[in-house]
Amino acid sequence: MLDQLFIGFATALEPNNLLFIFLGVLIGQIVGALPGLGPSAGMALLLPLTFGLEPVTAVMMLAGIMYGAQYGGTLTSVLIAVPGEASGVMTAVDGNAMARKGRAGAALSISAIGSFIAGIGSVMAVALLAPPLASFGLKFNAPEYFLLALLGILAIGSLGGSPLKSLGAALIGLMIALIGVDPLTGTPRLSFDQPTLMKGIDFIPVVIGVFGIAEVLASLERIESVQPIRTRLRDMWLTKADWMKCRFSIVRGGAIGLFVGIMPGAGASIASLLAYLTERKFSSTPEDFGKGAIDGVAAAEAANNAASHGAAIPMLSLGIPGSASTAILLAALILHGIRPGPQLMMQESVLVWGLIASMFVGNLFLLILNLPLAPVFAALLRIPYVYLAPAILGVSLVGAYAATLDITTVWMSLFFGVLGYLMIKFDVPRPPLVLALVLASLMEMSLRQALLLSFGSPMIFVERPISLILLTAVIAALLLPVFAAVRRRRDALRAGVGTGR
Repeated sequence: MLDQLFIGFATALEPNNLLFIFLGVLIGQIVGALPGLGPSAGMALLLPLTFGLEPVTAVMMLAGIMYGAQYGGTLTSVLIAVPGEASGVMTAVDGNAMARKGRAGAALSISAIGSFIAGIGSVMAVALLAPPLASFGLKFNAPEYFLLALLGILAIGSLGGSPLKSLGAALIGLMIALIGVDPLTGTPRLSFDQPTLMKGIDFIPVVIGVFGIAEVLASLERIESVQPIRTRLRDMWLTKADWMKCRFSIVRGGAIGLFVGIMPGAGASIASLLAYLTERKFSSTPEDFGKGAIDGVAAAEAANNAASHGAAIPMLSLGIPGSASTAILLAALILHGIRPGPQLMMQESVLVWGLIASMFVGNLFLLILNLPLAPVFAALLRIPYVYLAPAILGVSLVGAYAATLDITTVWMSLFFGVLGYLMIKFDVPRPPLVLALVLASLMEMSLRQALLLSFGSPMIFVERPISLILLTAVIAALLLPVFAAVRRRRDALRAGVGTGR
């Protein structure tokens, strides 16, 4: 394996390949920073340009776009609270809260460092454990995916101050996800005979409206009182206390991201959500989450970057795409005359190990690019908000239009902007709505596939060991808050008796 890895580094460090790795991560950053595009769309747009390249060079560049976009999405998440894609929602929550406190530089720095460490760790796992980890990922079938998504939906209730409001927002997200055409029967549902709604409502207009446009609308009420963020130089960089608080968050987030990434179809959004919720449980200051917790940013960013690398494991070892982005990579291999599958690592070892080595190099490029520029990006927040608000609105609407090249998406974004504004006014948390929308399709399809496999019998959820473990976790997620509430009430009654009330 080490011999193969040395050959891979020799391939990746060729001047021509270095140039295209750098171009890939740079393009990925730009694509990730534009709301509405995302890595898979950016890779698909540039796929025809790789026809004149060597297969290994083409795949290295496309892979650079894939994981570079995870870094790029951090910029808009932290600076203007508009996630480039679903995996950036949790970063937008705490990263933007840190930016409002003058710590945008620190948020961007910990994102870059966390992503680098988690990315390098995931690449090492790809090199060491690709075949066994891929075979484990294949043990997840429809019942496991349904329970995993359901666990995520239930965990959403802890994202806001009021679990009832959080679950209510999640319910709205699930209802939005049902609009369109039934994926199994092709029957229209909740479309009210409107051709526009027959296509369903995409994630992009919802996230742009609920986060970006809603923030602008809320800020316009107090635009004269909104002052530019005055960032001090000492607040731009990580302190020793920041690093001590985040070092294990990065490790935990990276491990969760890798685990989720190897499961085909799970995606970086589930990884970042699970890592964020896990970190909240481990944190010594859980009350800071949602208000600017740097360890929450570190965990979410480490997880989504690790997941994007982990998705390469089933692709390289079994020829099964672990995400939309790795599906584009597989398409690139086929277009260049390479047959993906279990024999890929044997038959195309130079390409596979060159790709793995290029991920080490690409992550290093991204760290070198991002760390020095964190204060520069953070300095954008010093612009008076009267000028910044129209710019945010413009970027949001351009991103919405670019996603589909359809003006209807812009109108949808404005509608969801008003909805997000009302949620701000009534103190309803917004992340649960977006995350439920993301998880809904996975949960619905997995539930229906599981019941089709079992001919309608729910016993399929307890007959498989992994699904039984996940079902136990779901039941615990339902019952533990009830037990905690009963215990608090009992303690309050005892305290009242003790004081003679």
